[in-house]
Amino acid sequence: MKILQVMAGAPQGGAETAFEDMCLALESAKDTLGLTQKIVVRGNNPDRVARLRAAGIEVFTLPFGGPIDLYTPWAMKQMIARYRPQIVQTWMARAAAKTPADKIPGSSAPKSYLKVSRLGGYYNLKYFKTSDYFITITPDIAQYLENNGQNNGIEREKIRHINNFAESNDGEGILQNTPEITRAEFRAQLQTPPYAPVIVALSRYHRVKGLDVLIRAIVDIPAVHLWLAGEGQERKNLEDLAAALNVKNRTHFLGWRNDRAALLGAADICAFPSRYEPFGTTFVQAWAHKTPLITSNAQGPKQYVRDHEDGLMFEVDNIEQLNRAINELIGDEDLRQRLVAAGFNRYRQEFSRDEIVKQYINFYREILAKNNIAETDTLSGTYHV
Repeated sequence: MKILQVMAGAPQGGAETAFEDMCLALESAKDTLGLTQKIVVRGNNPDRVARLRAAGIEVFTLPFGGPIDLYTPWAMKQMIARYRPQIVQTWMARAAAKTPADKIPGSSAPKSYLKVSRLGGYYNLKYFKTSDYFITITPDIAQYLENNGQNNGIEREKIRHINNFAESNDGEGILQNTPEITRAEFRAQLQTPPYAPVIVALSRYHRVKGLDVLIRAIVDIPAVHLWLAGEGQERKNLEDLAAALNVKNRTHFLGWRNDRAALLGAADICAFPSRYEPFGTTFVQAWAHKTPLITSNAQGPKQYVRDHEDGLMFEVDNIEQLNRAINELIGDEDLRQRLVAAGFNRYRQEFSRDEIVKQYINFYREILAKNNIAETDTLSGTYHV
């Protein structure tokens, strides 16, 4: 099976991270799965391109510009013609809009490849008019497609809900594991006392992520240090807020990080205070790395997290409830251990890399068979640029 992966997102973000993780996971299992893949991305994150190429994947960059960018669709069409993939997997709206379909949906002509669009949010479906099939990361997004597609909804058989996955520290990971230094040494690198309660948030600095709520929640918990691992337009506002609340010395703005496993392993709590979140892979990462979880009841996490069973949940924007949850976790070792055990069990059953990769491949095989497209290409030839 030949797969062409297409991503035209931002330099950093949750969907972009999920895309990179999936490409690397498929590449690591390509011999077992019998597949090859190539990748097309926007050239706005050289580090991501370098990591993918270091894994042995052929990566191409295209502009993915606005409406007047006619070059990207043309170049995509040429690339598909030469590579001859059976699956063209698009990630987010811009990639779907710029990627041509083999045939117009509804045409009786046979297809040579299928355009599969992965949706991580409630996008405007005008960008997905030529998509053949859809993968959604929550049941609610799948329902959105059924209710809002053309002709009163997209047919259910064209939609498959498949969770995002996370990596664990228990031998599965392709993420960077905790460095070969002690926990105290790692904390020292981040100017954090070795025994202070540490809360980590893995998030863009954006208002919808609720990081201001998290900063306010630690004001009267003087021992707590906060690690904010991300980047974004709200950085200065958040820094100013931390200074105004006299918690600047306990609030560490780490910038965008690729060592998620190390951060989660060295922290005591993972906080996920989003105001809006269609899914939110962070709560799964906390489960995978056995880090006690506190999350808002934003739309994504509330579909999965069970309050006081595998995480603590508070109402969006409720600083008092978040403060109470932090104090509850800090003061109750038994509760922390119960949440960690239950969360890790949920991760292994529903969100592990091997399980999610298997679901993707099974879906690809199912729809290829349904459309009479062979998994292997009998024609020889390699695409070069």
